[in-house]
Amino acid sequence: MSKERARRRAEREAERERLAAARAEREARAARRREMRERIVGPVAGVVAAVLPRPGRPVRVVRQRGYLARRRRTENAVVAVLWFLVQVLAWILLDSWMARLGVFLGSILLLPVFVTIVFDRRS
Repeated sequence: MSKERARRRAEREAERERLAAARAEREARAARRREMRERIVGPVAGVVAAVLPRPGRPVRVVRQRGYLARRRRTENAVVAVLWFLVQVLAWILLDSWMARLGVFLGSILLLPVFVTIVFDRRS
C-alpha cells in the first residue's frame, strides 16, 4: 500500500515539476519578447502607448450565415446602389448646388421610409 502511495506521489511531483518547467519557459520567452520589443521600439513607443487606448483582446467579426442574413445583405446592397444612383443622377442632371444638396438631404430623410415600404416583412 505504501509503495503504491509513494509511486502516485512521485507521479504527482513529476507532473508538478513538468508544469513548473513549462511555466518557467513561457515566462522566460515572454521576458525575452518584452526585452526585444523594448530594444527595437525604444522609449518613444512607451510614451505613445501610454496615450493610446489598448484593446483588451482582438475583436473577431463573424458574418452571419443563412437565408435571412443573405437576404438582408442583398436588400442593403440594393438600397445602397439605388441611393448612389440617385446621387449620381442628381449630380449630372442638376446644375444648382442647392438642388443637389436638397436631393442629398431628401434622399437621406426618405431612405428609411423607402426601406419600410419596399421591404416590409409584416404583410
